[in-house]
Amino acid sequence: MRRGRFAPTPSGPMHIGNAFTALLAWLQMRHASGTFVLRIEDIDGPRSRPEYAQLIVEDLTWMGLDWDEGPATDGPYGPYLQSERLELYEQAVERLQRRGRLYPCYCSRAELAAIASAPHGLASEGAVYPGLCKELSEEERRRKAQVKPPSLRVAVPERSISFEDGMAGVQHVPPGALGDFVVKRADGQFSYQLAVVVDDAAMGITDVLRGADLLDSTPRQLVLYELLEATPPSFCHVPLLCTPEGGRLSKRNRSLSLAALRAAGVPPERLIGYLAYAAGLLDRPEPAQAAELVPLFSLERLSGEQIALSEEALALG
Repeated sequence: MRRGRFAPTPSGPMHIGNAFTALLAWLQMRHASGTFVLRIEDIDGPRSRPEYAQLIVEDLTWMGLDWDEGPATDGPYGPYLQSERLELYEQAVERLQRRGRLYPCYCSRAELAAIASAPHGLASEGAVYPGLCKELSEEERRRKAQVKPPSLRVAVPERSISFEDGMAGVQHVPPGALGDFVVKRADGQFSYQLAVVVDDAAMGITDVLRGADLLDSTPRQLVLYELLEATPPSFCHVPLLCTPEGGRLSKRNRSLSLAALRAAGVPPERLIGYLAYAAGLLDRPEPAQAAELVPLFSLERLSGEQIALSEEALALG
């Protein structure tokens, strides 16, 4: 059976761009008669707040998007809050260390800032780390460890990576474009890249449908799937909703949040109908319930380009 998920970060109210991705991920699984999982990715303590996690549950329920496993539903692969899954991430780090796939990095913030000013590799993944700490001797490591605790980086294999995305098509990353990336920070926090791979593998996720802004993170995740000897899911990165000027939507823009729409008395069918129209599932933005769209779902009807919000969307509230 196919298994998909929606895995938001509770760092602010969901906006209609988040709702767009959630709707498509839900439709994909319901159309395939698969299992839909809701996972809350809250390991970034300073940014994540429990009230926003509760708001996500309320917003999805308001939209008519149910889940088979997740908060308030449970399931065989719980817990479904990342903050309660830290032991699994530590076990993955230890496994990578035993296999000689990690090395400690003692670079200071100033050194990393200088690296960040260099030309980037993948567009949204930052500068390629040049491996400054990779070949340190044991004596150098002991000396540096007395000054600052290390982060842990993956020694990425020097070869190309190719994969086929359900929307973007075949992707090819040349050797050296990823750089050795962090899986555990010096403060003990696990990286998004590690946590999402460990969770998707442990939960048996077969289909990952998410926003196009995460396409560049996929090659690094595929490296981790390989090193952890896990089977990767199929990936599909759908276009983003953006402002009429082409800018990214932000959780700081609360006028486009689902909480604001609910407070203004906007019927969920109005939002669902607009999102389905933006996705190409409806010919016009007429009210619709999510369940009515299941037979209409098709990735082939989606454009690969980002979708600018129309006046109808801006006037929803």
